[in-house]
Amino acid sequence: MPKFSVALALSVATIASGFFLAACDNSSTTNNTATNGQATTASNTSSTTSGAKGLKIGSLLPTTGDLASIGQQMVGSVPLLVETVNACGGVNGEKVSLVEVDDQTDPKAGAAGMTKLATLDKAAGVVGSFASSVSTAAVSIAAQNKVMLVSPGSTSPVFTEKAQKGDYKGYWARTAPPDTYQALALAQLAKKKGFKRVSTVVINNDYGVGFEKAFVQTFEKLGGTVVNKDKPVRYDPKAQTFETEAAAAFAGQPEAVLAVMYAETGSLFLKAAYQQGLTKGVQIMLTDGVKSPSFPEQVGKGSDGKYILSGAIGTVPGSSGKGLEAFNKLWQEKKGGTPGEYAPQAWDAAALLVLAAQAAKDNTGVGIASKIREVAAGPGTEVTDVCEGLKLLKEGKKINYQGASGDVDVDANGDVVGVYDVWTVGDDGKIKVIDKVSPK
Repeated sequence: MPKFSVALALSVATIASGFFLAACDNSSTTNNTATNGQATTASNTSSTTSGAKGLKIGSLLPTTGDLASIGQQMVGSVPLLVETVNACGGVNGEKVSLVEVDDQTDPKAGAAGMTKLATLDKAAGVVGSFASSVSTAAVSIAAQNKVMLVSPGSTSPVFTEKAQKGDYKGYWARTAPPDTYQALALAQLAKKKGFKRVSTVVINNDYGVGFEKAFVQTFEKLGGTVVNKDKPVRYDPKAQTFETEAAAAFAGQPEAVLAVMYAETGSLFLKAAYQQGLTKGVQIMLTDGVKSPSFPEQVGKGSDGKYILSGAIGTVPGSSGKGLEAFNKLWQEKKGGTPGEYAPQAWDAAALLVLAAQAAKDNTGVGIASKIREVAAGPGTEVTDVCEGLKLLKEGKKINYQGASGDVDVDANGDVVGVYDVWTVGDDGKIKVIDKVSPK
């Protein structure tokens, strides 16, 4: 695939100080026993084992709510990792157990779920969350209880800022890059397409507002104009009708509209815009929050029988790690088909938790936090196979884990740098990747 470079990567540091928060995640397990969520009336919980004395990890991911369509694509990554690890001897001589919580794409449910995982389930590490707003609610609880939280999809630049200030005390990391880079990628993509006048519409939460600010600053530096900069369109995450917001977003004759949304509400918005005749001749630009195979169908077809989203383009954190081929093969063997969006990032998040616990010879959050950067980016033998990594660590050797999503070189702020896939919606409603962009 052809690549183009985001030349403005050097502006990341100055842009990041003005941002907010981001996107997604989820997982499922084998041999689950359903239990009642004690910390929230709506939080669904399942567990692989009970009363286990070995390493216990959790997942805090959205299988319901506005991000369910993407969260459900990741279902399976964390339990698949646990199953794989237990088949090759576990961690520190014991099997790993997993407790799964549905965060419902809701900060309150996420906070309640994190509280349960930390205080009742005594999880040492948690994979989650996907929505940045949910991770924001969960990370302070995790840090307070010394639980290592690794998100496969919360991409807000604010996490970087707070980590720099020491707010998380080392109990935060992520396997997806910050939206600082995705905003750069989309702004560069808009310029490459020749767009000079773009408007924005975003979901009014940490993810949407942060992305909007990043894009506006970057696109203006490239010489573009954001026509609604002074009157940004930010829609209520709980809204069900969008006629007024759609009219405002497409006003001012933009050549393209950047829509930063979640799938459930985003589909209603775009359908409303089409029904008002606003989308004709305007390029729709989308982000990772809506990239799921079902999204074009959710938005629907027009009166001419064609998909409303036909021709839309977008970006999403890609997966290009040395371990990707093996992960895809394992998924095919165990589950059939191919992994969905963010499944590799969720696998890598869980892998880092178990590898760090083995490196520390300690099944606690303190132990994991002390070794997670070392197994992710330190000196040592490069490994893509988690079982090989565990074996070397048991022998007292050092490793450098190379993941399915990327090299997952976690830095002092818990960040990684990745590549982005550029995708489009075909006339048949199918999503396909057509390019890659790197912020490096």
